[in-house]
Amino acid sequence: MNVSVCTISFRHMLLSFADIAQFVHEQRFQAIELWGVHAKSLSQGGAAVIEHCRSLLKLYHIEISMISDYIDVSPHADMKLSILKCDELIALAHQFGTNKIRTFAGKTPSQSVNKQEREMIVSHLRVIGERCEAAGIMLLIETHPNTIADNTASTLLLMKEVSHDAVKVNLDFLHLWEAGDDPLAGYEQLHKWVENFHLKNIASLENCTVFDSNNVYAPSGSRSGIVTLSDGQVDYISIIRAIDKSGKNASLEWFGDDPLRYLAQDRQWMQHIV
Repeated sequence: MNVSVCTISFRHMLLSFADIAQFVHEQRFQAIELWGVHAKSLSQGGAAVIEHCRSLLKLYHIEISMISDYIDVSPHADMKLSILKCDELIALAHQFGTNKIRTFAGKTPSQSVNKQEREMIVSHLRVIGERCEAAGIMLLIETHPNTIADNTASTLLLMKEVSHDAVKVNLDFLHLWEAGDDPLAGYEQLHKWVENFHLKNIASLENCTVFDSNNVYAPSGSRSGIVTLSDGQVDYISIIRAIDKSGKNASLEWFGDDPLRYLAQDRQWMQHIV
């Protein structure tokens, strides 16, 4: 199993790509999961910046595991704009040498969408999946609240509904636990579609609201309850041992303060576990 650092962890810090690459190398990570905002910013720097990033990846023997962003596939999405966004992310994926793009399955919980709305989301994902497949890219749907991939059963149904070879799952264990599911049981049901894992932990179920987008992106937002993998409610000892031989990539997400310190701590703990 390869282990990545998610650059979204550094969303409120002034770190260069070189700083991040050096940190990843020193802490014995194998890859970087590049947030779409960061990928776009680097790309806008031109060919010289992209070549510099590639040279750093080669120097440190690391790779870009995935571009993580958001393509609107909600029932009333303007699909012309969604396809343009998809094409932009495909171009970024090619520039950075990865074959995976992460997105969400709409903006509404599975229990709140009607049959027609769900069918539209499925149709939109299939369109985007076709676009990705033609470019040699996998489209990963994250298990996440306020989407129709918000629990194991709905995500499993979604994969069967979309039924496309390029559409896979980015399994976030905490969010399955947050939905009331057994995370490892969820993995067993979804494993044939899973291509990436997101790992993070929380002190209590009541604290999970800290991961809401509006809070996460706010520099002064609450970070209450965000803890290391070893200290939270989700049993990552069992999870890491179960996925260690998967051959997939696991990305560490840290939304709290002092990300360099805690990502390094989590990485060292993972190495001890396996």
